[in-house]
Amino acid sequence: MEKEKKRFLERLRRKYRIVIYNNDTYEEKVHFKLTLMNFFSIVVFSSVLLIVLVTYLIAFTPLREYIPGYTDVTLNRRVYEMERRADSLEIVFAQKDLYINNLKRIVMGDDFDTDSINSLLTKSSNTDFSKIVDRKSKNDSIFRAEYENDTRNNLFKTDMLNETTADFDLVSFYTPMEGIVTNHFNRAEKHYGTDIVSDKSSVIKTIANGTVIYSDWTVENGYTIGIQHSGNLLSVYKHNAVLLKETGDFVNAGDAIAIYGNSGSLSTGPHLHFELWHNGTPLNPEDYISFERSLNR
Repeated sequence: MEKEKKRFLERLRRKYRIVIYNNDTYEEKVHFKLTLMNFFSIVVFSSVLLIVLVTYLIAFTPLREYIPGYTDVTLNRRVYEMERRADSLEIVFAQKDLYINNLKRIVMGDDFDTDSINSLLTKSSNTDFSKIVDRKSKNDSIFRAEYENDTRNNLFKTDMLNETTADFDLVSFYTPMEGIVTNHFNRAEKHYGTDIVSDKSSVIKTIANGTVIYSDWTVENGYTIGIQHSGNLLSVYKHNAVLLKETGDFVNAGDAIAIYGNSGSLSTGPHLHFELWHNGTPLNPEDYISFERSLNR
């Protein structure tokens, strides 16, 4: 056994010369010497390197897509992104549908018995507020002191938490029509606009730039047009004789949008019923627009 081992080791250590000749001239081009041990080492190293390289290509490169049984490496991520975007679009569409339905409800003059505005006005509470004690904690006092110190030199208003109504003090609206106000805004009576009487065939104009979101005829309000302005502001003009703009039209402040009239079953005579809404809350138009109270007869 020992002799066989020695012979085997001698074979492994025996050097061999490998020569590459030119087939035509028999000129020696390349030659190198190696033993069987070197040859086996090179084969093993090459095999391991090849396995590692193939494994890396399959695991970390898009080449795996061309191997049967493997899918796109980015497929799961793209599917997740598509599902997330689909969910977001579904929420946005639901919000848009609700917003459009609310706008139509305002323009159509539907009943507001279950509206959040009236529910807040008529809602009663059985809570005994006398038992509520307002105690400031140490952390609250520290937070208040830090906040007041940080905002002490602010030149602009930053606290918008308590802002629930529109602030249009610096906004100038175009008068929709000159005339006499015959019926004022009255939330208690669900009269969410101002009635204006003017000369026959007077032109009604939009109060500001915006887009016509509703322009049609209804049984109760007659020819009605609603315009969406910036800042979630909506203006509505009812009981017109003729509508001059269609849904989707963009209008500038002062553009003619309708002709003064007496259409609709709720109209008791020629007049313009004008409404102003902000974030779904009706506003008193006379607080923001000055209507002329004299007629040229």
